[in-house]
Order: sequence, then structure tokens, then C-alpha cells
Amino acid sequence: MSIIESIIIAIIEGLTEFLPVSSTGHMILAKAALGITEDGGFVDSFIVSIQIGAILAIIGLYYKRFLQGIDIYVKLMVAFIPTAIIGLLAYDIIKSYLFNPTVVAVALIIGGIVLILIDKKVVAKETQVVDLSQIPIKNAVFIGLFQCLSMVPGTSRAARTIIGGIFNKFNKTQATEFSFLLAVPTMIAATGYDLYKTPVSFTNHEILILLIGMIVAFVSAFIAVKIFIKLVVAYGFKHYGYYRIGIGIVFLFVSWVIGVDLGF
Repeated sequence: MSIIESIIIAIIEGLTEFLPVSSTGHMILAKAALGITEDGGFVDSFIVSIQIGAILAIIGLYYKRFLQGIDIYVKLMVAFIPTAIIGLLAYDIIKSYLFNPTVVAVALIIGGIVLILIDKKVVAKETQVVDLSQIPIKNAVFIGLFQCLSMVPGTSRAARTIIGGIFNKFNKTQATEFSFLLAVPTMIAATGYDLYKTPVSFTNHEILILLIGMIVAFVSAFIAVKIFIKLVVAYGFKHYGYYRIGIGIVFLFVSWVIGVDLGF
């Protein structure tokens, strides 16, 4: 992987990680388009590691929220527990059986349809939640269960948690912000576990590429999150649904019609 390729992948990671469009699907397509092949496991480790940059972007944007008290930490950890349990139990099964172009494409398309449908549900909706830190424990668990669905590649962690928030009577801004906050413990755990399961010894050049990737992912995620909030308030989720359906069709076309190996 060259430095230019690492920058492109990191930009895509940062822009898509917290949007309901599936960062996994986008990076798989990007790898295929750039002709990036596995290099002793480094490419996969790179894609996992640069998520740290994206996580730091959320912490930087919402640091005041994390300093307001322990309540928000309790709710986030409660929401994270279902993902942690199911993730540990199903990690090998997911990696072995669900990482294929058809699953990703179908997940993208179905998720897009769901986003279009729920967009109508949240138009001009008044929230029934005063503050995210005050949501009941059962609601936090419910959102955590929705997040478990994102273990299917192409589903999108952001999309599942946003949908879970909407069904818990959040307005679109609150559902989006809780999704961002819940990403912190979830992505830290997922990144750490993935690196633990696929240990790689990095050369000095690879370490440089990783650092560049993290910085680029941080900057692009920071920008994407700030813009995403404004777009959600102004236009809702339906356009992301249309986009997901389009990307899902592209996935099917590339893998089935053209026959490109997407590197699963």
C-alpha cells in the first residue's frame, strides 16, 4: 500500500464511518478500485487501525458531553454490552460466512429502504427525551440490540443505532448524536479485538502509513460529522437511503456482472 492509497482509504473511512452508509462496503469497493491486494495482513490491520483517528474525532467534538457526569457513561456502557457479548461469541462466524459481496449488497439495499421509511417517521417529530444521559436503561439496551445487527457487513453501525434511537422516541438529531457517542466504546473494543486476533509486525514504513492514515481519518471524520448533523436536520435520512441502494446495486454489478474480486 502506497502513501497515496492510504490517504484515499483514510478519507473514505473518516467520511463514512459515522454516516449510515456502511464504511465497510465503501472501503471494500475502494480497495478493489485501487487494486490494493493483501500485504501480509497489513491492509486489513491498516483499515482497522485508522478507526482510532475517527474515534478521536468524536471525542474531540463531544468532549463536553463526556465531561458532564457519569450518567452518559452508564447509558453508553449498557448499550454497548449486547454488542460486546454477541461480538465475542459470533466473531469467527461473521468473519467466515458473512463477509461476501452478496451479503454486503443486500444489507446496503435493505438498510437504504429502511432509512427511507423511517425518514417519514421522524419528519417534524418532537422528542420525548429531555437529555441523552437521562434515557431509561431499557432504552439504552434496546439501542444496543439494534447495534448488534451492524455486525452483518454492509449494514452500518451508524444506521442501526440511529434507527434504534428513533424507535426509542429520539428526534433525528438526538438519534444521530447518541449513535456518535456509542461509537466510542464500540469502536475502541472492536478495533482492539480485531488487532488482537490478527497481530501484525509493522515495518517503519508501515508505521508511517498508519500514522498518516489515522490523522487523515481524524480530519475527514471531524468534517463529516459536523456536516452530517446539519444535513440530517435540514433533509433527514432519506437521501442516505437512496445512496445506500445505489451503492448496493454497484456492489452487485461489480461482483456479479463484471466479476471483480472484491477481496473477501
